[in-house]
Amino acid sequence: MKRIELTITAEAPLAIGQRKPGASVSEATDYIPGTVVRGAIASLMIQQAQAAGQISTANADLTQTDDDFGTLFLSDDAAIFHNAYPAIAKTGEDEYTICPEEVCVLPATALSSKTSPGFTPKGSGVFDSLIDSFCAREQGHFYEPNDLKGDRVEPFKGFYSKQGKTYRSHSISKRLLTRVGINRRRATAEDQLLYSIEVLNETQGKQTPQFSVYRGAIVIDDNDLATQLQPFITRHCTNFRLGGSTSRGLGKVHVQAELQDFSEGDAVKSRVREFNAKLRDRWKCWNIFDPSKSLPANQHFFTLNLQSDAILTENWQRTTVISEPMLRQFTQVEDATLKLQLSYSSYDYRSGWNAAWGLQKDVELITNMAGVYLFSTELPDQWYEPLAQLEQQGVGDRTSEGFGQIKVCDEFHLIFREEPV
Repeated sequence: MKRIELTITAEAPLAIGQRKPGASVSEATDYIPGTVVRGAIASLMIQQAQAAGQISTANADLTQTDDDFGTLFLSDDAAIFHNAYPAIAKTGEDEYTICPEEVCVLPATALSSKTSPGFTPKGSGVFDSLIDSFCAREQGHFYEPNDLKGDRVEPFKGFYSKQGKTYRSHSISKRLLTRVGINRRRATAEDQLLYSIEVLNETQGKQTPQFSVYRGAIVIDDNDLATQLQPFITRHCTNFRLGGSTSRGLGKVHVQAELQDFSEGDAVKSRVREFNAKLRDRWKCWNIFDPSKSLPANQHFFTLNLQSDAILTENWQRTTVISEPMLRQFTQVEDATLKLQLSYSSYDYRSGWNAAWGLQKDVELITNMAGVYLFSTELPDQWYEPLAQLEQQGVGDRTSEGFGQIKVCDEFHLIFREEPV
């Protein structure tokens, strides 16, 4: 299995919207969805094949192809296109820098002060409440946290990266572009056809502008195909157009691709063990309320953190919770001791546009990114390798488009209220 790391630099505004059912305005996303990257690469490959006369422009049935294109996009083991998240962070009043570290989604259990939110030193700090919530529940107490000053805290959302002990928030500014429709017969402005498009800014900062940079990945099971795709992206690094309104000058990007090997197991195993060690240490602090209660020595815990929106189905019905049977099905692990302890999730609706078919995609009920699911098991050794595979493959439907990406035991869960970051 190979992984192609993508670094996408915006050279023009990006009109990447997600129309919600019943809404008349398409709001821009805060990132580049994997389905947009997938569509841009597929579109360019089709254009190249048509220019070379390999497929007909009129009768191209791509579902019947048995070539690399079909393997890459249409097979059961199709490539998985992860979302590309902002890699640029604000370091000063009007200063931005590109962070080389991995960009992750803050879990739904992350909290910060309502009056002064954000990472230190500018904000009052951010901490996680998952382990404390679990310990409080097991002790029979209701957990309602506040910050060290006693002020109210609220969920803190967004993207973050960690450099040493320094945490940074990642975000991209937006703006509205106002456009007017043109009457084709008169070649003048059409009446009642003034509209606005929300776009992601191509630069951040005013005095010393910094290009907006996003970082994503493509996971391919076929090693030979991966070694062909990476040079293709490199050769056409300036030919990709992302999002809508590309014919009006929007969506121009520069894409860098770096091929990497994928190693399984060790990182996940290390994070799971560290998470369990911290949880048991924290249990000792809560145990003062009822010393008679204890955690079974053979009980081990791990979390699934949604790093992207997910489309989850159980018994042919949409759901927002990953249940025990669903996780067993995803990993093919038969473990009767598996138990869902806590879940934090919310839902929304997503649609889109299929450029290949020229049709609108179905409206999907999605589980929002940042969802957290805490599981326990008595057979931890059976789970390390399957969970590592699950990190690369994702959970739920349409994982090849970036949905359902997860991280096992996010290190942010180890940050407690006493030492916010």
